[in-house]
Amino acid sequence: MEKLFDINESGYSVRCKLYCSSVNAVKRTVIFGHGFGGHKDNKAAEKFAAKIISKHKDVGVVTFNWPCHGDDARKNLLLTECDTYLTLVIEYVKKWFDTEELYGYATSFGGYLFLKYISEHGNPFRKVALRCPSVKMYGSITNRIMTADDREKIQKGKPVLVGFDRKVKIGREFLEDLEASDISEKDYMEYADDLLILHGTKDEVIPFDDSAVFADRNVIEFVPVQNADHRFTDPKTMDFAIHTIIEFFDL
Repeated sequence: MEKLFDINESGYSVRCKLYCSSVNAVKRTVIFGHGFGGHKDNKAAEKFAAKIISKHKDVGVVTFNWPCHGDDARKNLLLTECDTYLTLVIEYVKKWFDTEELYGYATSFGGYLFLKYISEHGNPFRKVALRCPSVKMYGSITNRIMTADDREKIQKGKPVLVGFDRKVKIGREFLEDLEASDISEKDYMEYADDLLILHGTKDEVIPFDDSAVFADRNVIEFVPVQNADHRFTDPKTMDFAIHTIIEFFDL
């Protein structure tokens, strides 16, 4: 089943979706973080949820919109508010299901935000799987997502709309905070045993080598997925990723 709900706290409204066999059956929860320009109705998350719930009836999967994504009402993307949204979701899920047994699964920009959260707050998850995480998000957005015209406008203090499925408004403050919050040089060895990174060898958005170097430096398990693009559009590569993540979670 699917259930939509909002978390309304401290002036924020986080739009969420729960996948589960039954709300009353949920004892363990996977929190999913989508990528830049994505939304809570992520097809990869839906496919993952269907697979894991078919195997484990007591597992729920919660997706949510980052600020300015999907049907979120905020207008300007800020890193501080991304952190707030993730905090609100974690605390709400723990209280709602009366459980500390949380798992994390995030992709691309979501992977960056989960790693940033862990660096700043510690790891609230038992296990975290990251698919094509943007460990150098500033470089990825300025060099691969934004255009030269976008960069010129930002330099002049004008906000720009960038992204994929939905254009997201970003300004100089977001980029400056992104540049200052470089997680690629942070030390994650304390959390390494609970982290898994998968990355497609044909990723056209986030450099494969960035993930490989980051994982090696932090002794994190790294799984190259041959011929997978950024979105794992080949069903075989997505099926492999889902199977690998579920095995890693060891539920």
